[in-house]
Amino acid sequence: MSQYDLTLTRLLDASADKLFRCWTTPELMKQWFAPKPYTTPVVETDLRPGGASRIVMRSPDGQEIPCPGQYLEIVPNRRIVATDAYLGDWVANDKPFMTMILTFEPEGDKTRYTAVARHWNEADLKKHEAMGFHKGWGICTDQLEALAKTL
Repeated sequence: MSQYDLTLTRLLDASADKLFRCWTTPELMKQWFAPKPYTTPVVETDLRPGGASRIVMRSPDGQEIPCPGQYLEIVPNRRIVATDAYLGDWVANDKPFMTMILTFEPEGDKTRYTAVARHWNEADLKKHEAMGFHKGWGICTDQLEALAKTL
């Protein structure tokens, strides 16, 4: 763990493979990725180390919030690591904000889901807290779980 981590951990009532599928299938990501009433009209993924991730969230008033990044590690049904320090194929981002580390650990018929947002510095960590990390990521996790239970 880093001193600049924000972490959300929950025991979810869904299997690791279904949660992983919701995190890696664009049409499924569009259904849960942004905290309602925000939407996610754009999801493009290239699931490989070095592959780009292009996600755009949209606020209720129409403001678009781009979330570009690059996958660093993909372990099917267990782990996803991605960062916005690169934009795909190791093209540097001039304003990196965080690295995301997701783990999916089976516990019986449930999954211990952990999402870590690892920031470059204290200022970025505080900015993410002020943006509502815990509330927003919590809402998204509830939406993720609800969708995974339907698969």
